[in-house]
Amino acid sequence: MSAQVAKNARELLLKEYRGALSTLSKAMPGFPFGSVVPYCLDEQGRPLILISRIAQHTHNLQKEPKCSLLVGERGADDVQAVGRLTYLAEAEQLHDDAAIEAAAERYYRYFPESANYHKAHDFDFWVLKPVRHRYIGGFGAIHWLDQLTLANPFAGAAERSMVEHMNSDHAKAIAHYVDLAGLPVSEPAQLAGIDSEGMHLRIGQSLHWLPFAAPCNTPTQVREALVSLAHAAAWPKKAAADA
Repeated sequence: MSAQVAKNARELLLKEYRGALSTLSKAMPGFPFGSVVPYCLDEQGRPLILISRIAQHTHNLQKEPKCSLLVGERGADDVQAVGRLTYLAEAEQLHDDAAIEAAAERYYRYFPESANYHKAHDFDFWVLKPVRHRYIGGFGAIHWLDQLTLANPFAGAAERSMVEHMNSDHAKAIAHYVDLAGLPVSEPAQLAGIDSEGMHLRIGQSLHWLPFAAPCNTPTQVREALVSLAHAAAWPKKAAADA
């Protein structure tokens, strides 16, 4: 299987931040139950969701953790001509205090408003542990993928330090990234996260993933990529994955 196919599927998961979660109904046994959930990716590259204990999908997952997350390219005129990913998974609620703290710190950077209702209501973090993936890259481009997630080498203190530094000291550089990418601007952008393949920007309540030209596996490589982008006249083309 081409590494490029897995890369394309992963980038779709990276850049969408929301999907249709299908669970097996507890109230209507045998029927799938669909709901929309926002997500970001955890340190292992798996979707991390924050859901209410009283929600129907939570009751369903507590009874049967098998589920799927359908992610498709937003804003497409023809949804059958663009990429979509069905991420088959086993959902697992986080119970360890350290894991919950790490999940909250990460999730709040992407969805700051969630901190309020998480503390005020009965919401819990769940991670979707991958089982298999069905990726369609357009007409006739149909693939089963067993592995597409990629661990984030910066998750934790390194990523937090880079994000805080950029937001505090390099607002002009971030604004330049927004201009280069042609993103709609409603208010100043903030960096929400960094992974080996790109950066996550938050503009108001909108999230956008912008790819690096080549993978970055060390903080030094990230710094070099960010400095290069700050001086670039156009967003660089991505390097293709090895076939």
